[in-house]
Amino acid sequence: MLFPTDLASFLDVIRQHGDAAYSFMFAYASAHSLLLALFGGYAVHSGALDYGTLIMVCWAGSFTGDVVRFWIGRRYGTRWLASFPKLARLVQTAARLADRHYAWMILFHRYPNGIRSFAGFAYGMSQLPWSTFLAFNFVAAGLWSLAMVSAGYSFGHVSEKVLNDASSGAAFALLAVFLGISWILSRKLERVAERG
Repeated sequence: MLFPTDLASFLDVIRQHGDAAYSFMFAYASAHSLLLALFGGYAVHSGALDYGTLIMVCWAGSFTGDVVRFWIGRRYGTRWLASFPKLARLVQTAARLADRHYAWMILFHRYPNGIRSFAGFAYGMSQLPWSTFLAFNFVAAGLWSLAMVSAGYSFGHVSEKVLNDASSGAAFALLAVFLGISWILSRKLERVAERG
């Protein structure tokens, strides 16, 4: 079977290729992919991935991704955004906010959808010292990783109880609903952050 057609088969593929799954999770955590981290927690509950390892991989990925974005922002400023004027304005606004509210921004920027894409660049363009950014980013990446993987794990636990005798297709549908609700909530949080 080239591509799994149900959730149980998909989780078996993850079990068989654990190292590749962790590498994949590292890459997506560096982009702060909420949905994949939540699914990773679900995979932990099913036994396809290890809880501690996945948290460490997501933590390292999230931390590394923001360090790279911070470095790009610090090194190149807004020059690389010249062909994206709307994005340049958003990043510059976020940089000004980071100068005043860096602690809260670093702790929470991973959750709203739009902000997590460019906040690291903004921190690099702000006056925030490297040492302060690294310390706050390390803590925030760990909290994000723990929260996302644990939420996915908890969902797996609840869905197992609810769907104990249901088919894998129903579990997959419930997982899709959970991920959809998570996406909607992150969009709402993004709108709140844009207004504030």
